[in-house]
Amino acid sequence: MSWMLTTASVPDRDKVAYWNDAVSRALVPMTVAPRGNGPFTGRITTDRFGYLQVSTMEADPKRASRTSALIAGSSAALVAVGVQISGTATFVQDGRRAEVGEGDLLVYDTSRPYSFDYPQRFTTHVFQLPRRMLGVPDTDIRAVTGAAIGTGDGFGAVLLPFLATLASSASAYPPAVADRLAGHVVDLFATLITERAHQDAASPDSARGHLLHRVRDHINRNLGDPSLSPEGIARAHHISVRYLHRLFEGEGTTVGRLIQQRRLQECGRELARRGRTAPTVSAVAQRWGFVNPAHFSRAFRAAYGVTPSEWRSLRTARGADGRSPADAPAPGTGPAADNAVGSTGLPDTGLLPCSG
Repeated sequence: MSWMLTTASVPDRDKVAYWNDAVSRALVPMTVAPRGNGPFTGRITTDRFGYLQVSTMEADPKRASRTSALIAGSSAALVAVGVQISGTATFVQDGRRAEVGEGDLLVYDTSRPYSFDYPQRFTTHVFQLPRRMLGVPDTDIRAVTGAAIGTGDGFGAVLLPFLATLASSASAYPPAVADRLAGHVVDLFATLITERAHQDAASPDSARGHLLHRVRDHINRNLGDPSLSPEGIARAHHISVRYLHRLFEGEGTTVGRLIQQRRLQECGRELARRGRTAPTVSAVAQRWGFVNPAHFSRAFRAAYGVTPSEWRSLRTARGADGRSPADAPAPGTGPAADNAVGSTGLPDTGLLPCSG
């Protein structure tokens, strides 16, 4: 659906009032004050891609502000990404001031006061979506608001032409395509915000490495939870499931296989312990998140070349060569494992369930 609001046919004396109402209807409630003495002119064209709204605004110099009073009367909690096509702007939010030039991107949160000052005629694209759809922490959003994002290099260089093309041809897409595009745009915005928010954070290599480390730590701490899943992990880290899977694209494994691999390793360690009251195989499997004994046995044998019971016997009894269990190969490193385990630590058996 597409619609346009313009001052073209509005009497000069009513243009400012009309434009205030147009901006509030198309974007969010704001107060607009024109700069200059001549008749004010402006036009806003708006399209929807499911839950994503794309507006292109072209107008004369003006100041626009969203105050606490206007926010209090609005129920929408939106994040906006502006793309400056022509002209310049000064943006202020959270005490930070950004000078926005042509080709710059700007992220802002409509649930907190902000202001724009456009000293000359300008054109900008504004992408708005519900804040909850981004799946990123509020702290990350706050970290990137009030700063212009240049597109000379980095992720912004890839994002700008895509957004500009999408906005200029928004009305041409059928609903099914528009919905899919909305999902891709949300992922791109989440990536942009995460990258910018953590670009200076202390991390193994980068913001991606920092987040990946946190995800792996979360998996290790929750292996015994049968409900551990990509959806739950993504929710705990305020990212989308799609972005979670993208994090692991360069890791040689998937989230599901990593969970299964780590569970099998812990089961192997526990089964190798000697003691008078050693737990049963099924008890060990359940402790580490496997709820289906048959599936556990198949996965264990595929990874280590022996059944869990055989593994326990081999690891807890002194061998005929006099070696103690401590001398035997570690889980996943013996000859049987070499034949069964691929580069990810588990064979590609198609066994992906996270709950065992």
